[in-house]
Amino acid sequence: MSIPVSNYQLVQLTNGSWSVRSLAEGETFHPVVGPVAEAQALYVEQLQLPARVAAAAENGSQEFVIWDVGLGAAANTLTVLRALHGIDRHRVRIVSFDHTATPLEFALGNAERLGYFGGYEAPVRSLLDSGRVEFAHGSGVVTWEFVGGDFPTLLESEASKALPAPDAILFDAYSPARNPVMWTLPVFRALRNRVDPSRPCALATYSRATLLRVTLLLAGWWVGAGSATGEKEETTLAASDRSLVGRPLDQTWIGRALRSRSAEPMVEPVYRQLPLSDETRARLLAHPQFG
Repeated sequence: MSIPVSNYQLVQLTNGSWSVRSLAEGETFHPVVGPVAEAQALYVEQLQLPARVAAAAENGSQEFVIWDVGLGAAANTLTVLRALHGIDRHRVRIVSFDHTATPLEFALGNAERLGYFGGYEAPVRSLLDSGRVEFAHGSGVVTWEFVGGDFPTLLESEASKALPAPDAILFDAYSPARNPVMWTLPVFRALRNRVDPSRPCALATYSRATLLRVTLLLAGWWVGAGSATGEKEETTLAASDRSLVGRPLDQTWIGRALRSRSAEPMVEPVYRQLPLSDETRARLLAHPQFG
């Protein structure tokens, strides 16, 4: 059953920018600094997307693949595309995941006020109509597709093997308390297993929770402190290759994790807060990042 567009509304943030609010979830997309500023700091800059896409283009390699986990109203993807527009001969493929495209439909209907759609209305319309669009983008080419449904189930399915391995992951699901199914150890382990060993991948997300960072480490990622954005002093950056993590978590962070009352990864999609178990503690301390 589709979700009515009326389940969303425009909200004006304190800095004057506009964003989308889900009435059903009780959450505002990109609160505080607004959609573009958050996407620029959290994804474009700390995932080093312009430099990495330019390097891929110069090397004549296959297309640079971005997994957009949590399409929402497409502010992340459109901010990324705008940042990549001037890169010579780039080839980018974006795979957007969400359980519904309804917030994007609502946002497109309010594109003028939201302000970040400029020039991309036609590709977005095609994406909504057919689930896939390919278009010229400066001197490059972008292929953008939408995959709807339950993301954790998709990751464990045979169908996921047909998707291209990601070079970058924009992880923007609803918060763990609201949407625990998206923040479990099996989800981040499955994501890590989808990475091509020959192509380093980096993942960024807005959370800095100890529980999340322990989960990423146990799933096989290298993990570091991410850039500040809005009211958050830090976010989280993870990667399959240590070289992509600028500020890796260190022994000081380990000390805090060992004392935390909310650090044990969720295996089941039920939100709860627990200190590290003895088994998890041992596995965490054995991670090569701290060896």
